Amino acid sequence: MTVRLFIDKILCKLRYFRVSFQRMTGYYNVLIFKMYGVKIGKKCEFRGKCLVSKAPGSLITIGEGFKCFSVYNEPSLLKCRTSIQTNESSANLIVGNNVGMGGVKISCFSRIVIGNDVKIGGNTTIMDGDYHPEDYRSGVPKEIVIEDNVWIGYSCIILKGVHIGKNTVIGAGSVVTKDIPQNVLAAGVPCKVIKKIEDENSNIF
Repeated sequence: MTVRLFIDKILCKLRYFRVSFQRMTGYYNVLIFKMYGVKIGKKCEFRGKCLVSKAPGSLITIGEGFKCFSVYNEPSLLKCRTSIQTNESSANLIVGNNVGMGGVKISCFSRIVIGNDVKIGGNTTIMDGDYHPEDYRSGVPKEIVIEDNVWIGYSCIILKGVHIGKNTVIGAGSVVTKDIPQNVLAAGVPCKVIKKIEDENSNIF
């Protein structure tokens, strides 16, 4: 056996163990979600540990085909694990089918709805409250709605009261403070519409 062949066999075994470990991590995440009372659909995939925190009486519903990347290390662009949490007993967090995210923080005080086929880039934060409800300067939480087939770029912030229309793309690093209509490319701080997407299959950039 040549040295090259020996190394190839070792690498093959390492890849097998890595895939097996990732599957075990996925089963662990699903088990933890269900233990917390999260309603989670079939064919969900996890890489790394996804953190979940559910306030008593609150609701978290995740659809089928959910894909969550939650591994952060030195070579990765992710600065944190994916974190999904409800903060009040009346909170209702709904995630549709075939949603993908990595290193995303979702914090729900009232109601957050994420539609089907939504993709959310790493280090994005979505929160419908001001995070300090006991502070007199904090306002009332307001619902966030992200419609179907929205693409949210890397390191965005989606703030309370925002409604993002279907088929819209939010550029990396954007801070979304107001409603964004459907079928547009929007970006910036604060996020503004840059142009309309005439054909959802066309190159928008």
